[in-house]
Amino acid sequence: MKRGRLINNKSGQLAIFVIAAIVIVGIAAMVYLLFPSVLVDLGIVSGNPNAFIQNCIEEEIQNNVDKISLQGGSLEPENFILYQDNKIEYLCYNGNYYLPCVMQQPLLKQHIENEIRKGIKNQEDFCFDSLKESFEQRGYDVSLSQGETFIELLPKKISVNFEKELTLTQGGESQRFEKINIVSDNNLYELTSIANSILNWEARYGDSETTLYMSYYPDLKVEKKVQSEGSTIYILTDRNSGDKFQFASRSVALPPGIAIGGVV
Repeated sequence: MKRGRLINNKSGQLAIFVIAAIVIVGIAAMVYLLFPSVLVDLGIVSGNPNAFIQNCIEEEIQNNVDKISLQGGSLEPENFILYQDNKIEYLCYNGNYYLPCVMQQPLLKQHIENEIRKGIKNQEDFCFDSLKESFEQRGYDVSLSQGETFIELLPKKISVNFEKELTLTQGGESQRFEKINIVSDNNLYELTSIANSILNWEARYGDSETTLYMSYYPDLKVEKKVQSEGSTIYILTDRNSGDKFQFASRSVALPPGIAIGGVV
């Protein structure tokens, strides 16, 4: 009986060792296969700086776009109304009663592009410093010149162009990049276009008919939140992507206790 138990114990230990060896080999294979692909995604092995910058800065772009979209197009709103803990900027405003509002950001698209550019500046500097260091660690001679950054809202995307001249040299061969371009998927272009249309109605007539927009754009949700002091908060949401843009207007405001058609 003791001998049989000894044999069984040895067989069990052997089985454990075999399983452990298989697991170790499997992990080693995964590291071998996956690690190079991770480096390629980061743009190091492939020598592709666009991939490196895309991975490094894309989240920061999205964070700034989200913040700007919830605050009426600005990182630090100056003339705003507080709504659900968000400072929502007035894009059309008149502090008097009975008078139509005046556009506060007539070039809304360009304003938002500039706000995104300012918002990502620190991360941009960090990413390009990391890019230079990473390629140098892999044996490249790196030349990187400074240049302008251009943000453009386009249909269904945000384009970011870094006008920085980058040269990578290794083994006597050089790669030159005159600019680095990345793209982030977002419907901010469409939402700000609709916001501009609503604002034009607010400036001309003191109000807008939101159901018309939802009839014309089935994937669009438009919420209109009228506030007691005469302001209106608009919330535009893409039903498919969840992308959102909200802003405030104060136009043809009525004194407290007065409603259209008479006294409340």
